[in-house]
Amino acid sequence: MAKITRKPAPRKAPVPNKKAKAAVAKPKPAKTKPAKTSVPAGKSLKATRPWTPAEVHEAFSRFRKANPEPKGELEHVNPFTLLVAVVLSAQATDAGVNKATRALFEVADTPQKMLDLGEERLRDYIKTIGLYRTKAKNVIALSAKMLSEFGGEVPRTRAEIESLPGAGRKTANVVLNMAFGEHTMAVDTHVFRVGNRTGLAPGKTPLEVELGLEKVIPAEFMLHAHHWLILHGRYTCLARTPRCEVCLINDLCRWPEKTV
Repeated sequence: MAKITRKPAPRKAPVPNKKAKAAVAKPKPAKTKPAKTSVPAGKSLKATRPWTPAEVHEAFSRFRKANPEPKGELEHVNPFTLLVAVVLSAQATDAGVNKATRALFEVADTPQKMLDLGEERLRDYIKTIGLYRTKAKNVIALSAKMLSEFGGEVPRTRAEIESLPGAGRKTANVVLNMAFGEHTMAVDTHVFRVGNRTGLAPGKTPLEVELGLEKVIPAEFMLHAHHWLILHGRYTCLARTPRCEVCLINDLCRWPEKTV
């Protein structure tokens, strides 16, 4: 009897694995980094091209021509009242300080008279100024120290001025410059902004800007340089809406967003 051979059943085609198909990751679109925003006012600005000595000289020549003898706006009658006014001006406007000190300096224009006035009565004179309680305490303390350690006179060195209560580096630089004619650079919020925004002396701290300005500004301009820069920042190179159209140095300025 002949054997009957059976053909093997045809194999079924494999069913696609849905899970495996789903596991195949689609290539994700490459992430793009957001475009860099403009440099905010007051922040450090890395200028594409540093100012040349000729450009710096030209800028300050223009400042000098427009305002040959710039004056500080804090009212005072002697080095002591200047020192007190600068100490009181921290986190306050010059106009606000002047309003309070006009009457104060009529009765207390020396360290001894300030001590005689006393902290409580001093507070009454300066209560319209921010942080007036702390400032009154500092003014009385610095007056006492001037009498005990400096013969009642404003000291002539930065370190000695900085040793007085309430006085920091900026205070010392203002007093040394305005009272004693030293070539110092006091960096307030306006000078800090102008130094960075224009690219004249970029820096992350007031000290960096101060040293940068002292390095690039010619000696012939240093006596009035900090006043020119303060006034420029206060009235032209404003924090929010700089007045580029009337700026004396708009053609030299490195700020990428200037409007001229």
